[in-house]
Amino acid sequence: MGAGTAGSVRGGKHFDTIAALLAKFFLDAGYPPADIRISKKQHLELPGHYRPQKQWDVVVAHGNTLVAAFELKALGGPSFGNNYNNRIEEALGSAVDLQRAALADLYPGEKPWLGYFFIMEDHAKSRSPVRIAGGAFPVENIWHNTSYQDRFGIFCERLMAEGLYDSVCYLTSSASDPRPTEPVPSLDWRHFAAAINARISYLAELGLPQTTNLQGL
Repeated sequence: MGAGTAGSVRGGKHFDTIAALLAKFFLDAGYPPADIRISKKQHLELPGHYRPQKQWDVVVAHGNTLVAAFELKALGGPSFGNNYNNRIEEALGSAVDLQRAALADLYPGEKPWLGYFFIMEDHAKSRSPVRIAGGAFPVENIWHNTSYQDRFGIFCERLMAEGLYDSVCYLTSSASDPRPTEPVPSLDWRHFAAAINARISYLAELGLPQTTNLQGL
């Protein structure tokens, strides 16, 4: 898949293509186009627990089930440090807020499924080890001698391990070589697509999407 550079993705140049690609999984599985939202004019807001609602990037909803919600994010220079922290906080906040809303029965159908697609600019500053600042307590050893690319890989693996997101795709790319690189094998597009298809198959076993016209019954 040709994702292009993180800078162009962040500017909105490529996320429309990625959103359409994600939508195709569900269209091919028989979900009505009206169930699949990929643009702001289609209203991508979903209710939260710690705030009234939050706008996601791709939303698939069928009846009372949130079939899937995706965050599509990117990180580029020159301020890798500040932007890195912002992306971490956004991803955590979005997942925790929606999952807590689900516990409060704001999503009464099948348990919501969350996906996270992330692309980082492959740059000398994102590949170089980052100094650990002094603090009141020592950090985990895993963080020492790591770059921003390394750190985001660790972060994404932990998002998956702790069930905050059901699937994560993590890519890097650069202006000189826009072909995406997949730095963590378990977070590549193949695994991401397999998880989406597994979600579709799981709901299909439960009778979703419902294709029978129930009007008049």
